[in-house]
Amino acid sequence: MASAADVERLFLQSVLSRGMVSKKLAQTLWERSIAAVKAANDALNIPHPRPEDGWNNFLSKVNKSLDKLDLEFRHLHDETSGKEMYALVNRKGDDIAQVATDYTPAEIAFFKAIVEQIMMAPREAFSVSSLGALRELNAIKSSMSKTQAEIVLASFVSRDWLLKSKRGRYSLSTRSLLELLPYLKSTYPDELLECTICMEVVTRGVACYTNNCKTRMHNHCFANFRRRHSACPSCSKEWPRESTEKLLPVGEGAAREGEDGKRRVRLKSADPSDDEEEEDMDEDEHSQQTEIQPERKTRPSRQASRTNARYNDNSMVIDEHDEDEDEDAHRQNPQRNRRSSRR
Repeated sequence: MASAADVERLFLQSVLSRGMVSKKLAQTLWERSIAAVKAANDALNIPHPRPEDGWNNFLSKVNKSLDKLDLEFRHLHDETSGKEMYALVNRKGDDIAQVATDYTPAEIAFFKAIVEQIMMAPREAFSVSSLGALRELNAIKSSMSKTQAEIVLASFVSRDWLLKSKRGRYSLSTRSLLELLPYLKSTYPDELLECTICMEVVTRGVACYTNNCKTRMHNHCFANFRRRHSACPSCSKEWPRESTEKLLPVGEGAAREGEDGKRRVRLKSADPSDDEEEEDMDEDEHSQQTEIQPERKTRPSRQASRTNARYNDNSMVIDEHDEDEDEDAHRQNPQRNRRSSRR
């Protein structure tokens, strides 16, 4: 005999068969689940699913049932369309084990390396080129061939883990942001940005052009905000009404050709209490496994550094001129360098 609890079961089965669904589709599935259960048992008194409060109460019941399984029916707005999307996600897992179901450990390591390059892209570009993605095979010392890696990349795209643009650049999809959000927050707390309006994670949108201003918005949030306001919500700088060209892009629009020639890596300081440092490492230097020791000095806040980097093309890139000077100094005073190495 059908019961009211069968509505939740039927709804979750419908969601699982579709993966990620919009809010409109999710509510439609809820209505049809109720209709199917009522058809099986006319004696059931199930409230009509029209009011918004009824939908929110239903979501609370669903997530309460899923809590013991470390699952959650989570929602997030699509960064491109602005639509509210829902998906059943895994709240438990080591690192990004959420993608481990259908992929081998080598493929997961490859995906993790790509995510790192996306998150650490300069000027908040949050994307990586095809060449940069394939280069990660050498970084993780994978036995995959280039052809195999291209097939895996296509699989990441077809299964909505990554997005691939017309320029051939890879970025995080809504599904990745939904499922990997806890991992991204814990691993890249300084790189992850939040929309000033909706407070959700933003990897594509616009930023205020005022130096050190922290305003970041999705494109759809910016469009809604500009209908009522003409100034930045953080720094109160008046934005031009006629054009938005002065606003800085967040996402692929901020990427510049040739930047993926240097891969960015996170180096941990010897002192566990110190913050993790970010350095650019040339591909040749990385292959030789040259160690780069971060300079210990007082640094500005990470957010300010990221904003200032937009105005300095050479920010966070190893200066080849400085390297030449260091090499000359090494030749002129080899004994001093040998003493320093002993320390």
